Amino acid sequence: MSYQALYRVWRPKTFQDVVGQSHITRTLQNAIVQNKFTHAYLFSGPRGTGKTSAAKIFAKAVNCERSPVKEPCNECAACRGIQDGSISDVIEIDAASNNSVEQIRDIRDHVKYAPSAVKYKVYIIDEVHMLSISAFNALLKTLEEPPGHVIFILATTEPHKIPLTIISRCQRFDFKRISQQSIVDRLKHILEAEQVQADDEALLTVALAAEGGMRDALSLLDQAISYSENGELSLDDVLAVTGSVSQKRLGEMVQALYEQDARLSLNMVDEAIQEGKDPGRLVFDLIYYLRDLLLYQNTPDVELLERAIPDESFQKLAQSAEPAWIQQAISILNQCQQEMKWTTTPKIFLEMAFLKMVDLQQEKNVNQSVSPQLMQRLEQLEKELQALKQAGVPAAEGSVTASQPRPKTNPRGRKYKVPFERIRHVLDEASKKELQSIQSQWAAFMDSLKQNSPPAHAKLINSQPRAASEKALVLSFKYEIHCSLMLENQNTIESLLADFIGKTITIIPIPEADWKELREEYVRKQRQQEQDESEETEDPVVAEARKLVGDELLEIQD
Repeated sequence: MSYQALYRVWRPKTFQDVVGQSHITRTLQNAIVQNKFTHAYLFSGPRGTGKTSAAKIFAKAVNCERSPVKEPCNECAACRGIQDGSISDVIEIDAASNNSVEQIRDIRDHVKYAPSAVKYKVYIIDEVHMLSISAFNALLKTLEEPPGHVIFILATTEPHKIPLTIISRCQRFDFKRISQQSIVDRLKHILEAEQVQADDEALLTVALAAEGGMRDALSLLDQAISYSENGELSLDDVLAVTGSVSQKRLGEMVQALYEQDARLSLNMVDEAIQEGKDPGRLVFDLIYYLRDLLLYQNTPDVELLERAIPDESFQKLAQSAEPAWIQQAISILNQCQQEMKWTTTPKIFLEMAFLKMVDLQQEKNVNQSVSPQLMQRLEQLEKELQALKQAGVPAAEGSVTASQPRPKTNPRGRKYKVPFERIRHVLDEASKKELQSIQSQWAAFMDSLKQNSPPAHAKLINSQPRAASEKALVLSFKYEIHCSLMLENQNTIESLLADFIGKTITIIPIPEADWKELREEYVRKQRQQEQDESEETEDPVVAEARKLVGDELLEIQD
């Protein structure tokens, strides 16, 4: 096989090639030059950040024929032998597959023998946290009293799993995630040597997807180059390989959510899934995009941005979006990310998260629009009550005026038109028996709907049956947008509901706030009718007295 993966071809051979870890490489170089290196090191950090590469470079540097040097020459017999693995004095061990106590005891037995080809024996134990307790105990004895010709380098991604007795006998170096700019610069250097053209935005997307690991970045780059055509790497090639979503689309999604356009945002999710994008990756990208928005609002420092490029659309969105909404949206997406780990239908959880983010804005708008109306209404009622107290009798005309039904208007910008007359007709024919029958089967119906049609089930969450007749059911929703979304799956919902209750009925959605007003209006009218009917059959003398003095001062005796 002639072809080698990029991460193997471009594996660091000198300390200078180890990207983003200068705080470690400089310390190791000075220790080698000053001949002050110790017998045991612990290299910890995320995957693909250069731990084992640095360990192998260190082994070459201490054994280089030109030592002491800051960099191995990679030309002498010792450097070349260690690089190609032909020198048996530098041993690389994978603790994930060699973790038994017998294998560590075998190392302890061979440690006492002097190296055969170079000055120092170097044991590089990768994923050392995978060793068993017994193996750690066996290794501990060797670390306590090592021969002068032996160096141990332990590498791990999970240092918290290593016993403190081992850590305390090592010099510990923590490798950090490589910055995006450092990864991009390294990728440019590699592509220039490989004679491959690439867009800057494509390389930045690779760096973002690598999450601070150079090896992951090179693997993704290798895959994207194979996917591309004509030897030119474009942003679309990288997006297709990584499953990520472009910043432009992320911005459009956030803009639609902030503007309460649930239909557009859900359609964009559906399009992304149809294109093969990973829902989990989409949530991940959205969280970081919103994070960058929030940081950019507080301190417009480009260096703090991890995922976003501050173009014109990004800056415009940062100016318009409210920080409180962004913070709540991040919390919703974070919860969605946790829930998606344990489900086979992640798209549904993503859609529910989008609806919740739309609700954040709608709830705020409802509060801002309703509160002044309520305050005006309270002030009016207080004035009427004060007037009644001063008069000493109930204001009959005023009470009638107050009980008159409020006119129903269609506020500007409202997308769902509530069918008030249809609902009033249902209330006229409604019965408590019909409503109780549906309510008793509602939980079982929702479970069945979830199994047969998850999208339809998602539209009915938090809905409540409010009134029912032989032919119709009034269903209340928290916000108006839920009513519109329910209509998209109305046929499916009504069909499954008919299987449960044994007959076909029409579902009429209504926002909760409108339902409360309509119900109060209906109850008032019913009571007024009952009062009018009782007054028609009342004694004329009593009726006239009631008009003159009111109910409070009237006392009727047989």
